[in-house]
Amino acid sequence: MKTLITGITGFVGSHLADYILTQQAGVEVLGLARWRAPAENIRHILDKITLCHGDLTDYASLKRILAEHRPDIIFHLAAQSYVDYSYLAPAATLEANVIGTCNLLEVVKELKLASSYDPVIHICSSSEVYGQVRENEVPITEDNPFRPASPYAVSKVAEDMLGFQYWLSWKIRALRTRMFTHTGPRRGQVFVTSNFSKQIAAIEAGQQPPVVKVGNLESLRTFLDVRDAVKAYWLLVTKCPAGEVYNIGGVETMTVGQMLNKLLKLAKVRDIKVEVDPKRLRPSDVTRQIPSTEKFFKVTGWRPTIKFDDTLSALLDYWRHYYDVKSYKLPEARTIEMGQTKFVPLGAEERKKR
Repeated sequence: MKTLITGITGFVGSHLADYILTQQAGVEVLGLARWRAPAENIRHILDKITLCHGDLTDYASLKRILAEHRPDIIFHLAAQSYVDYSYLAPAATLEANVIGTCNLLEVVKELKLASSYDPVIHICSSSEVYGQVRENEVPITEDNPFRPASPYAVSKVAEDMLGFQYWLSWKIRALRTRMFTHTGPRRGQVFVTSNFSKQIAAIEAGQQPPVVKVGNLESLRTFLDVRDAVKAYWLLVTKCPAGEVYNIGGVETMTVGQMLNKLLKLAKVRDIKVEVDPKRLRPSDVTRQIPSTEKFFKVTGWRPTIKFDDTLSALLDYWRHYYDVKSYKLPEARTIEMGQTKFVPLGAEERKKR
């Protein structure tokens, strides 16, 4: 069996590749990546995967890759996924997420009509499609109305509905997920859990004054570990019927401020101050994201298994390693062991080589 992961160099894509390689024997992993994409997240598996250079906005490169390799399963994870950036560059966000997804589905349709190519395609949408949810609408089910609160969310609504439309019209075996807040090692520093963790690690390393800059701390989120997320994705493509959509999310709900307090308790420096930075406040923000995952559970039996405190500890360790904190004892070979996976963030020595 062959799998293709778009966005394999990213946060979730690299974890999904780790999961397949360690937990699904005999499954070949291919990854779609732009030639200029940084490979730090997949350096440890480059000899175990086939990296295909292409771009979702380049129809010809997509067709060449899919026609040559014909993967049985496509995990479409590549996206412009930063909500704040979408306000600054809405057109670029729509091009990457909507046009890119349309190109992928259209290539599969073309190959299906020409040569009966019929892969399973996971379309990764987002909980952001639900936008401002009312109090009587939580936990959020898949039938909840869309109220997208950002250009990014609009792009994910379109991506979601494209997956449904290609199933309806062409019987392309698309499965859609609406993923709620998820995090863990390798999470990009622009995302709230990782940003706070990086700031704390920088403070511990003496690289930042003892002040954590924050935005809106009142937003209510349900958090999930990325390692649980990728297990859910595998169950999705192997157990769920085509054409369906599923919420996927954690079970531990708290405000962003409460999450920050958990991180501060893990910090090695006391008396860290918290300061609101107006630049970090969005023009509009989602106030509550609490999912119902019962539909997915009934089909797959999936439940999260990793405690959020353990997730935060691993994420903070990841950024401590980044800053090469001398007082912090790392496991042998300068790796952070997480189950079957070794996380090797870019450390001081590696940064000097760049």
